[in-house]
Amino acid sequence: MAKIIIDNQEIECREGIPVLQAAVEAGWDVPHYCYHPGLSVVASCRLCLMEMKMPHPKTREMGWAPKLMPSCQTPIRDGMEVRFASDAVRDNQKQCMEFFLLNHPLDCPVCDQAGECYLQDYSFRHGEPVSRMVEQKHVNPKKDVGPKTLLYSDRCVMCTRCVRFAQEVSGTRELCVVQRGAREEIDVFPGFPLDNPLQGNVVDICPVGALLDKDFLFKKRVWELKPASSICPGCARGCSIRVDSCDDVVYRLKPRHNPRVNDWWICDEGRFGFKYVHDKKRITSPSLRRGSGKETPEWEDVADIVRFRFEEHVRRHGGETVAAVFSPFMACEEAWLLARFLREVAPDSTLAMGPVPLVGEDEVFPAGAEGDAVKFTILKEKCPNRRGIEMVLESAGGTTESFEGFCEAAANGAILAAWIVGGYPREWVDKPLAKCASKLDLLVVQDMFASDLTIAAEVVLPACAWVERDGSFVNADGLVQTFDRAIRPPEGARRDGQYLFEIAGYSGLYSGGRVREMMVEELPAIADPHDAPALAGYAQ
Repeated sequence: MAKIIIDNQEIECREGIPVLQAAVEAGWDVPHYCYHPGLSVVASCRLCLMEMKMPHPKTREMGWAPKLMPSCQTPIRDGMEVRFASDAVRDNQKQCMEFFLLNHPLDCPVCDQAGECYLQDYSFRHGEPVSRMVEQKHVNPKKDVGPKTLLYSDRCVMCTRCVRFAQEVSGTRELCVVQRGAREEIDVFPGFPLDNPLQGNVVDICPVGALLDKDFLFKKRVWELKPASSICPGCARGCSIRVDSCDDVVYRLKPRHNPRVNDWWICDEGRFGFKYVHDKKRITSPSLRRGSGKETPEWEDVADIVRFRFEEHVRRHGGETVAAVFSPFMACEEAWLLARFLREVAPDSTLAMGPVPLVGEDEVFPAGAEGDAVKFTILKEKCPNRRGIEMVLESAGGTTESFEGFCEAAANGAILAAWIVGGYPREWVDKPLAKCASKLDLLVVQDMFASDLTIAAEVVLPACAWVERDGSFVNADGLVQTFDRAIRPPEGARRDGQYLFEIAGYSGLYSGGRVREMMVEELPAIADPHDAPALAGYAQ
């Protein structure tokens, strides 16, 4: 690794990166707007200028160059020396900030970006408390640039991050710079609104409050939100995300940097696909059929009730008539607990994985890219943990079957008792499944929404959304990734992991980490999950 000196401190840094990137990763708070590690370098904001030692043209002695250099555009060289803590650099920062604030409106109290705005932070740290601007400010109109995004042009600092993203990452090129000089603005091409599957990322990378998400607009102040690290369940890619919530309500999802999965981006399908979490039609309490009626048991009794019913069925009909369908939306830990319970009460039971939702074909970005040019992919497999469930079923041993095989066996009477797990965000129960399930003597259904399955079930257990649980998923590349609980389940519900933990015969509180420690002997890969590294300065 190369070694450079920044402000009299020697640091090691990765080869080939700009000085700015090396400084940010080493902990320096270098102000910048136009630079983003996932985009091309334009060096237009001039806020990151630095002093650099260079050889004198005549004497060849090393000394500080008379001109400041853009740190975002200067690649590191082993042994180079630069500094940001100097009067010349600070003076440049003050002048740049004065320029950026000339026409900027003083509307922080009503701006969604307030609290996480680079302009606010830099103005406080590097700007002046008063403005010399006496002329009337330019007032640009607010623009509706797409179905999900607004552009407040008078807040824009012309960093062009959004334009470069539309050109280099999404490849859809809807955004451009119009006009020139002091009148230049960001705009869309006529007849081409900002409406591509990755468009929400332009809001994430905007360093000020110019681009705004209509879905989040005026909903909550950002300092009221509680962040939690999570994994997007929208497709098998398993993008690293941050869940922002307040009072057990999810307000937005944002990407987390993960170079092995999604870099700095997520798709709109994942970004806006969490609304079902707060659907009022969700199942929120367990139910139990007794005779022709149904009742709501206490959670403390659920484990004993479920165990008794399965044990009684096995005593009468044998364990080979028992089966379970595991959802690809379950966490690995939850699936392991359920498999452990079934292998205990019915060692000859059949385990199967539920239907894997597929929609269309994989989408690659930039549009039409191939090979190494691909920067983001939206997979057609719309579930987060098919590979994780396959790993758990393989480690459980015994009889396994396909979902189609389970339905056929249930229809033929070879299976008389089943535990079926749903948890799908959309309707997934078809008529053949409902018909064969209605023939079962014992049916336990674990799901989020009512269906023909829950009507026929002896026991119904509410399933929680992924933001209400913690555990791990295995993505399409076989990468084990953990996710944390962001909010509590709806009133009356209990986390899937907790009641499965108790049904499997364990006591105490469930946690994904605790169960993973138990799983290590059977699944060594689960012991070393991959966590997205935090990249200083770009935590989006």
